[in-house]
Amino acid sequence: MRVETIREREIARAVLADATHADKIDPKGDDGTGNDGASGDGIDRRGFLKCMAWAGTGVLWSFAGGIPTSRLLAQEGMLHKAADFTFVQISDSHLGFNKPANTDVAATLQAALNRIDAAPARPDFLIHTGDLTHAAKASEFDQLEQMLGGKRTVFYVPGEHDTAADDGKIYLERFGKGTKGNGWYSFDHKGVHFIGLVNVVQLEGMGRLGAEQLAWLKQDVSHLKSSQPIVVFAHIPLWAIYPDWGWGTSDSEQALALLKRFGSVTVLNGHIHQVMQKVEGNVTFHTAMSTAFPQPAPGTAPSPGPMKVPAEKLRGMLGLTHVRFEAQRHDLAVVDERLEG
Repeated sequence: MRVETIREREIARAVLADATHADKIDPKGDDGTGNDGASGDGIDRRGFLKCMAWAGTGVLWSFAGGIPTSRLLAQEGMLHKAADFTFVQISDSHLGFNKPANTDVAATLQAALNRIDAAPARPDFLIHTGDLTHAAKASEFDQLEQMLGGKRTVFYVPGEHDTAADDGKIYLERFGKGTKGNGWYSFDHKGVHFIGLVNVVQLEGMGRLGAEQLAWLKQDVSHLKSSQPIVVFAHIPLWAIYPDWGWGTSDSEQALALLKRFGSVTVLNGHIHQVMQKVEGNVTFHTAMSTAFPQPAPGTAPSPGPMKVPAEKLRGMLGLTHVRFEAQRHDLAVVDERLEG
C-alpha cells in the first residue's frame, strides 16, 4: 500500500475546491492560452494528472454528503468497528490475455482474491466492473466462474472486451439472468441502493448508456428517498477523464442529472486500469486499478493499451478497492490496495 504525500493531498484539495477544473485540463500541457499549462504554484498540467492518477492510493477516504475526509491506513481499524458492511471492487481481469504486459493474468487475479480472503472482515460481496475476459470466449468465462464463484457473492457489469465478439450474448447467458436490456439492474443492501449500468454496447468513441437504459434509471430511482445512499457501478468512467481515448461516457450527464437530488452518490468504474478520483457536488467518482496490467496515464502515450513495466514492478501497479459503509453517517470509505508494495 502507498500513503499519499503532503503534496498529493494539497493537489487533491485543490481539485475538490474546484470540482470542474479537472475536466478542463489538457494532459498534453496546452491549456489554450499559449502557455505550457503551468499553474501559479509551479504544477504543470501533465504533472497534475499524474499526481491525481495515484492520489488516495493507500489512504482511507470517507465521504458524507459528497464531502471527503481521509484517514491514514494506520487508522483503518477504527472504521472496521464502525462499518455496517463492506464490499470489494475488482476490475479488468482480462482472462485470456497473455501478452508481455502480463503473461499470467490468472495468477494476478488469484493474488487479488487471496488478499480479499485474508481480510480481517469478510466482505458481504464483490463487484466486478467489467472486462472479465479479454476475448469473450466461453473458456475465459468458464475460468472466471471457477475462480470467483462458489463461496463468493459477485455482482457484474460487462466491459467492452466481454461484449465485442458477440454483442454480449455469452456474458448475458452467464451473468445477465434477471437483468434488463444489455445487462443493467439494481439491488438494495443494508440501506444502500446499488445500480449496475452498461455503457460498453453502444460505443461511439466514448461509452454510451442509451435512451432505453436512461429511461429505466429514471424509473428505478423514482421511489427512493433523497437521503438514501446510492452506489453506481459501470465499466467506462461516467466522467470525462480523457475523451481523446474514449475515457468517458457521452450521455453520463443525463444519468447524473437523475441522481442530483440524492445526498450521497458514489460512482465506481474500471476501464482505465489506474486510480483516479473526483468529487463534484454530491457525487464521488472513483476508478479502480486492474488485476491484469496497467495502462498509461492520460495523454502520456500515443494511445491507451497494455503497458509493459519491469516484472518486479507489475504487482505494484495492480490492485483492488475496499469499500465500507457506515449507515449512521451515510459514509462510504474507499481504500485502494495494491497487490504488492
